[in-house]
Amino acid sequence: MIWEKKLAQWAADVRTTANLPARLVLWDGQQHDFGTFAAPQVTLKVNSASALPLLFEPSLDNLGEAYVKGKIDIEGKLSDIISIGYSLARRTVTKANTLARVRRYFNHSKASDRKAIQYHYDVSNDFYKLWLDENMVYSCAYFEHGNEDLATAQIKKIDHILTKLQLQPGQRLLDIGCGWGALVLRAAQKFDAKCVGVTLSQNQFDLATQRVKAEGLEGQIEIRLQDYRDVEGQFDRITSVGMFEHVGRKNLPTYFRKIRDLLTDDGIAMNHGITSTDHDSGEAALGGGEFIDKYVFPDGELPHISLALESMQRGGLEAVDVESLRRHYAQTLDIWVENFETKAEQSKKLVDDEKFRIWRVYLAGCAYAFENDDVSIYQVVCRKAGRSARNLPWSRRYMYGGY
Repeated sequence: MIWEKKLAQWAADVRTTANLPARLVLWDGQQHDFGTFAAPQVTLKVNSASALPLLFEPSLDNLGEAYVKGKIDIEGKLSDIISIGYSLARRTVTKANTLARVRRYFNHSKASDRKAIQYHYDVSNDFYKLWLDENMVYSCAYFEHGNEDLATAQIKKIDHILTKLQLQPGQRLLDIGCGWGALVLRAAQKFDAKCVGVTLSQNQFDLATQRVKAEGLEGQIEIRLQDYRDVEGQFDRITSVGMFEHVGRKNLPTYFRKIRDLLTDDGIAMNHGITSTDHDSGEAALGGGEFIDKYVFPDGELPHISLALESMQRGGLEAVDVESLRRHYAQTLDIWVENFETKAEQSKKLVDDEKFRIWRVYLAGCAYAFENDDVSIYQVVCRKAGRSARNLPWSRRYMYGGY
């Protein structure tokens, strides 16, 4: 058959150029090694011929689709599987065809953004509970010493943010994209702030509202099912954690202008978000962005940090502190992946097989991406542009005295 010759040649090319510790096993028992190793670390099982077109052009989105749709199954340590997937993609996806494939445009209307957010976050609260920490913080943790458990590191992350903001008792805090409410709860309980949290996820709104009520903080915290563009009023402090990835690159100046308009004149804001390390495409590498857009975060767009800072300035905000947490997110994701793998059987009872496969490969792929600088993450503290320099702290020492 023609496909048999093509497959044999393709496997031989991989073996010659990449020499990977992996083996391909077809539905009829045929085997092809991708390297000269006696004991391959990864076995890729092809369940039908329909997988072959995806394998012959193994970008991350093609490999991910083949796995998610059950056209292939993969055996081996998950980190090895992801590493080999990246190695295969590097042989195929060039800079030129990546740029051609990822020039996608999203309108980011309120309706489309609500639909995209609910697709990702309204999977199942119980599903997320299995592998997140007890407070269900779904963003990069902060490992002050590197050996904290996940729950401790997530509380330290929240405290790190609120300390950077110099949050004071009685101040009004707006949390854009409040998730399941962990940050506003901590801000009210430890810092005695008055908080508003907004989300577009129905599941997050419901659980966050329940948590506020359970803690008896209804008079101090308001949770809203609301688009950030519809928020009105003035706030002393504003946080946005893991949300601006959904805004859209072309909309960033408008997003930051909205934050500026909501800030009091002496207010302080913090944007904590994932960035691309590719200035040109603004995408995750090797087709990963296409897979994420299709299966994980519809309409998501990652700006380069330079674009984020430029857009912030164009939106009328001055960046006064920038901190990379890339190593922290790599470790956070490693823990999530370990938790996910440990709770795999429980997860499969809560979501269908395709959704399980999506999150499994997504989390592991993100861990690899952060470890290897395909994406990064920054916390940027900002305030209204044009303010006096006399109000700025002399050093960053105040950020590290809160815990």
